[in-house]
Amino acid sequence: MTRQPDILVVGGGLGGVAAALAACRAGRTVILTEETDWIGGQLTSQAVPPDEHPWVEQFGVTASYRALREAIRDHYRAWYPLRAEAAAPRDLNPGAGRVSKLCAEPRAALAALEGMLAPHRSSGRLTVLTEHRPVAADAGGDRVRSVTLEDLRSGQQRTLTATYVLDATETGELLELAGVEHVLGAESRAEHSEPHAPQKADPLNQQGITFCFALSHHEGEDHTIDKPADYDFWRSYRPDFWPGPLLGFLAPDPRSLEAVPRTFVPNPDIDPLDVTADQSADAGDKELFGFRRILARKLHREGAFDSDVTLVNWPLNDYWLKPLIGGGEQTTAEALHEARQLSLSVLYWLQTEAPRPDGGAGFPGLRLRPDITGTADGLAKAPYVRESRRIKAVTTVTEHDVATEIVGPSGGTRYRDPVGIGSYRIDLHPSTGGDNYIDIGSVPFEIPLGALIPRRTRNLLPAGKNIGTTHITNGCYRLHPVEWNIGEVAGALAAHCLDEGVEPHEVQADDKRFDVFAALLDRSGVERHWPQVRGY
Repeated sequence: MTRQPDILVVGGGLGGVAAALAACRAGRTVILTEETDWIGGQLTSQAVPPDEHPWVEQFGVTASYRALREAIRDHYRAWYPLRAEAAAPRDLNPGAGRVSKLCAEPRAALAALEGMLAPHRSSGRLTVLTEHRPVAADAGGDRVRSVTLEDLRSGQQRTLTATYVLDATETGELLELAGVEHVLGAESRAEHSEPHAPQKADPLNQQGITFCFALSHHEGEDHTIDKPADYDFWRSYRPDFWPGPLLGFLAPDPRSLEAVPRTFVPNPDIDPLDVTADQSADAGDKELFGFRRILARKLHREGAFDSDVTLVNWPLNDYWLKPLIGGGEQTTAEALHEARQLSLSVLYWLQTEAPRPDGGAGFPGLRLRPDITGTADGLAKAPYVRESRRIKAVTTVTEHDVATEIVGPSGGTRYRDPVGIGSYRIDLHPSTGGDNYIDIGSVPFEIPLGALIPRRTRNLLPAGKNIGTTHITNGCYRLHPVEWNIGEVAGALAAHCLDEGVEPHEVQADDKRFDVFAALLDRSGVERHWPQVRGY
């Protein structure tokens, strides 16, 4: 039996880990649960290198997120045979991918996260329960009284109580189980007057999910997998809004929707130290192998690695035929199965049919890397989930708060209760409602505490992508550093409320109480405003 904690964090993704760290730093006891056997969510079990804004090396993230990034770099400096000129720069990018200034293998991120949690586990303040998923919650009187978890290894169930419960699941699972008012899918245009919202609300209109996977390439070898069961379907599938077959290198540009060919050149013969990762200057997504490269062989001593490793999270393997959430257990199971089949079909197509620069077809030397994803089938442990259930919050962030075309390049809402910042384009992938990409400019934004406060429930806080955004603004609030910031604030707020004998609603509504909490965040290195440098 596990003792009852002060704070229960359900979901061990980036938001959940950040929440647990913040609460433990404040001296509180925490149980952190995770459905897979890896903490870290989109950075590890979902195998997605971080999507970050271009100023990440200077400002715009919390101190603890910056510590995570530096711990990942230190992992490579300590254990990998880096060339001296690769190890020396402060801004080492281990994979030299263009999607981020810090592209790295999932296990490197996992090692860093485990290291950050280690002292709190050793002290007894933190208990981590991996391979546990929530199956029920008891709620009443505007409070969550308990959460029941199933051990996926034994099938046993255990019920836990805590003064505060944080929902850090990938899909906002506790919101449904505990009857917390929430939104799913797309709101109607009339609800918030968002220009890019659909005319009619549709809970089952959700961004597609993706089963990512890692590949290396070994010319002259044959690593072709068995033909996937659904390959013929995916080989012939052509979406109405796509310029050709989904399994092909011609795809829409997310920003313009114009048909743009992608290129694929394994193990490019360029110095990875010359790669610049800055999506504000160049999206970098037209050359697929280098876009999300997570290991660059030429950063290391000659002969240490015979191939780069790239992470496949491309237009080709986004799955949007069925919604992951809200369609019932059978629909969820079908969506997961079909998304897996799509990713395996992409791999088989690459190995057997993809056009080569030399005029041939297929790259049989592509090798699936289950050793990197930590799975038997080589796909990531969990799908990349871009969109969650979202609380009906005290404050809802809408397109009017962040879209460049509405507020101007220097605009954006300034909240009375900022608890963090972030920046990313409003980036929605094709959806289960039949929408193409919605990818529009967004200004650097603040995270209002009101977006973390449910309208009614008093002791449950969102700690991930389930805050009070809309289907549209989720597109810029869903990325790695923002999810971490949200989780860190949720954990700190729960601990602060326990210390002060107040409730989250009171902290958000009362200026003096908010100022006390804000000062705590400031001292812990949470940046709440974008910098404005002034003389002194």
